[in-house]
Amino acid sequence: MFRLKLVPQQTNIPFIGMRNITFVLSGLLTLASIVLYLTMGLNYGIDFRGGTMLEIGTEAASDVGRIRTIVSGLGLGDVAVQTFGDDNAVLIRIEQSAGGELAQQKVVTDVKAALDKDYGAPVTYRRIELVGPKVSSDLVNAGVMAVLLAVAAMLIYVWFRFEWQFGIGSVIALVHDVAMTIGIFSLLQLEFNLAIIAAILTIVGYSMNDTVVVYDRVRENLRKYKKMPLDELLNLAINETLSRTTMTAFTTLVALIALFIFGGEVIRGFTFAMIWGIFIGTYSSIFIAAPFLLLVGVKRDWSDLNATGTKS
Repeated sequence: MFRLKLVPQQTNIPFIGMRNITFVLSGLLTLASIVLYLTMGLNYGIDFRGGTMLEIGTEAASDVGRIRTIVSGLGLGDVAVQTFGDDNAVLIRIEQSAGGELAQQKVVTDVKAALDKDYGAPVTYRRIELVGPKVSSDLVNAGVMAVLLAVAAMLIYVWFRFEWQFGIGSVIALVHDVAMTIGIFSLLQLEFNLAIIAAILTIVGYSMNDTVVVYDRVRENLRKYKKMPLDELLNLAINETLSRTTMTAFTTLVALIALFIFGGEVIRGFTFAMIWGIFIGTYSSIFIAAPFLLLVGVKRDWSDLNATGTKS
């Protein structure tokens, strides 16, 4: 029976031997991500900044310059106008107006009236979103708390399932993944909204799943090869799970790339974050989580544990 395999079932790639290079590379990239966040910041969406967002459609290709001139001429503050998906769809974002929800509703009314009067062609309004400053502040806090709680829960889970060394290694890998995701969004100035928080939480789960698979094989090998040097044992575990890891990443990427191309602009930021997360999560499981065990050492005698990891 034919089985598709991206890598051979048995490989002997010296992943652990690359640890000094990958540790330095990951450290530099994580530092760069932090610097990018502190200097360039994130391009927060309406969810986090508060304000008004309108998605409009026109019969012919939209004249973005004319739309920007019309909306900017209303004196509403910072206005961003960009094409959205196809040539006849435009996204208009307007900064938070003083005066609360009533003021924002007036902004929508004024923009619609101006476009209907001055654009010169019929305009349809596909989506309108209003987010107040208090709501946006609450969303920021909730988003940060969600990520922190997810990472803490993963630490506790791995700690109880394995040992504290495994828990710390997995959390370092997760922090690396989150930092790198924030860094790429800061570098490219892609819109950072609630969907990206959802993507980060999904990346945390995906990366942890990859890491647990490797750690499970490490534990099995610790029980099986009691005298094998730890660096050889870790390398063996990574190679033994490499076929599964690459196949899982490949099949997930096929679905995500299809969503990125055909799913429309609304979910494009989410799918981009997920595609990036698949690459960076797979990398961290192999080059950070597993080699970290070599630095801190692990318990070598697991003979008192059964196959599920619980005491007999």
